[in-house]
Amino acid sequence: MRKVDLCLSSEGTEVILATSSDEKHPPENMIDGNPETFWTTTGMFPQEFIICFHKHVRIEKLVIQSYFVRTLRIEKSTSKEPVDFEQWIERDLVHTEGQLQNEEILARDGHVTYLRFIIVSAFDHFASVHSVSAEGVAVSNLS
Repeated sequence: MRKVDLCLSSEGTEVILATSSDEKHPPENMIDGNPETFWTTTGMFPQEFIICFHKHVRIEKLVIQSYFVRTLRIEKSTSKEPVDFEQWIERDLVHTEGQLQNEEILARDGHVTYLRFIIVSAFDHFASVHSVSAEGVAVSNLS
């Protein structure tokens, strides 16, 4: 089994929910593989988005590139539908003035079909997520 970036839209992954959307910076920008694009929140926290893999995957490492995110919670689900999420990871990120936050997370028990990312708080009124990548392998199709 080859390790790939499971979060790329070219792998069939989708952002199926986002609590805010700006037509210039839609949620799909986080998984398009283009470092120039991003998703931005529209004020007020928490904000969240859900990524659907359309298959069972095993994630070994997550990398989130963002700006102004203070506290990030990640929940996972192994259900066929986006339900029954359990808290998986929570991190307080460091504010990096003028550059992207680059948070690498080595994953334990990374079997998922859906990931819910919750931006609990931010360093400003707005925050942005530039990319989400998940190194790992596809385990099986949903059946």
